[in-house]
Amino acid sequence: MKREKGGFWIAFCAVFFYPIGWLVGRTRYEGKQYLPPTGGALVVSNHVSHLDPVISGLIVHRARRVPRFLAKESLWKVPVLGGALRGSGQIPVHRDTADAQQSLRDGIAALDEGKVVLIYPEGTITKDPDGWPMHSRTGVARLALGADVPVVPCVIWGTREVYDGYNKKFRPLPRKPITARFGPPVDMSAYRDRPIDAALLREVTDMLMGRVRDLLAEVRGEAAPAEFYRRSAS
Repeated sequence: MKREKGGFWIAFCAVFFYPIGWLVGRTRYEGKQYLPPTGGALVVSNHVSHLDPVISGLIVHRARRVPRFLAKESLWKVPVLGGALRGSGQIPVHRDTADAQQSLRDGIAALDEGKVVLIYPEGTITKDPDGWPMHSRTGVARLALGADVPVVPCVIWGTREVYDGYNKKFRPLPRKPITARFGPPVDMSAYRDRPIDAALLREVTDMLMGRVRDLLAEVRGEAAPAEFYRRSAS
């Protein structure tokens, strides 16, 4: 199978990310067969560490596809990184602004153009003390319903043991086991012909994150909690 062409900036990022991926842990990349070899696909992932984008990007690239992330707009202002994000076709997210909906339109357009788009629906690293997914934003449902492409759940586990940003802990040595796994695409047929309203967006979001949570339970070998963790009002 031929690799999807990503251009200079994707190759530039790969030069940095592959060594970082090797250094931060002993990573197993599983389920790559579930990511379609061509055409658009939405990858829906959990989020436990600032290292997750590196590992998420690598599992997509190892499946011979080019990853496009929905990422916060402030990263585009960082020297060098901003240029790499623009050059590699990443999608800025303008939260709580008049441009917020533009991020979703750009994501749907990328999916319709046959690209692989990755999203962390929680919007930030989970605050669940045990590392399970939190109650998530409904933007993922808008993307999943807005483009008729496969929706692939993905989980990353083990990165928090290397870098726990909330507790300011960085423990790269000894190299720790990390798992990145795709699951089978989610059947969206029951939702696509229904009127899109707040109730449907919430239902689809919770359904998709339920699939992510169940996949994470398989990786962890533990029973998943019945409810999603909710952040406190503060």
